[in-house]
Order: sequence, then C-alpha cells, then structure tokens
Amino acid sequence: MIHPKTELKFINKEIGYGVVATEFIPAGTITWALDDLDREFTPAKLSKMNPLYQNILETYCYRNHKGNYVLCWDYGRFVNHSFKSNCISTAYDFEIAIRDIQAGEELTDDYGYLNVSEPFVGIDEGTERKTVYPDDLLHFHPLWDQQLHDNFSKIFAVNQPLKDLLSPKLWEDLTMISQGKKKALSILENYYKQ
Repeated sequence: MIHPKTELKFINKEIGYGVVATEFIPAGTITWALDDLDREFTPAKLSKMNPLYQNILETYCYRNHKGNYVLCWDYGRFVNHSFKSNCISTAYDFEIAIRDIQAGEELTDDYGYLNVSEPFVGIDEGTERKTVYPDDLLHFHPLWDQQLHDNFSKIFAVNQPLKDLLSPKLWEDLTMISQGKKKALSILENYYKQ
C-alpha cells in the first residue's frame, strides 16, 4: 500500500504517470508496504497467462527475492525510476523516504534494487549511472544500505500512517535496529539471481 498522502498524477509525455506527495513526507517515513491485497505471480504462472496480462505484469511488477512478480493493487505500481530516488526498499517488504519529500514532488525508486528482467537506459539525470541492470543490487547495495542506515532511526521520529501493515514483531525488530541493538538486514537480501 502506498502512503495515503499521495496521488497519481500525469508527470509529462516522456515519463507518463507518477506518484506525487500531496503533503510534506519527512525522511524516515514508510512510503510503501507490502499488504494482503498485493498479488504475487510465479514465473511459471506468468508464462501460462495471456500475452496481454504478461505485458501488464512485466510493466507494473517488481520481482522479489524469490523471483516472483509482485503487482501492487493500488497506484504504488506507478512509482517511477530515478537514479536520485527519494525512496528506497528495505529487506522487510516496505520502503522508506531517504530524504524529505515536498508536497507536489514525485516519489521515486531506483529500479536497480527491484530485480528488473532486462537492462534499460534511464532518463539522464546528470548521474554517472545511465543504465539499470538486473544485477545492480550486487554492485550498489553498500550505498543503498548506508542510505537505509542513515534513515532507520528516523522511522520512530515521524508519523507512520502505514505502521499497522507491519507486524508487531517487525516493529520490535525495527526498534532494536534503531537503538543499535540489532543489525539491519542488507537490501542485498532482495536480490534474485536470474
């Protein structure tokens, strides 16, 4: 489920639609969490589907560490790629804002940690990276782990509208991580070797 203070909005002709904050979302906010309405499809199931459905799923899904395709039921599936993303996935089936997101600003992910099936060239944002590869997690997880580390303690300092989607056990683990009593799992846990 995507953060409730967002909306689906047309960005431009090159990008299409994206998810935009309707209010200020501070760093450390859980911006998306896997929930019971999200659908998961195995590669075997996908291969037996009508090509129309295959195309939709290949466009709007991310792949989890098992290699399954996950389709967000809400407009979370419209979060676009950025090499300068303001949100990041965790190994705990949720994402957090890694910097403050202003009202009217698009929420973005780096698709490099979403197990893309094929490389693609992103929009030029003036970054050294220009292409997203299926194995980006292997190369960039230290950077993404550091971004997560820098923001995990903020999880408890800000309002969390999606907190109820996380189990009490996970919340307890996050508390221990933020207090330095437990080490956070690396985002590398999300990697699926294709």
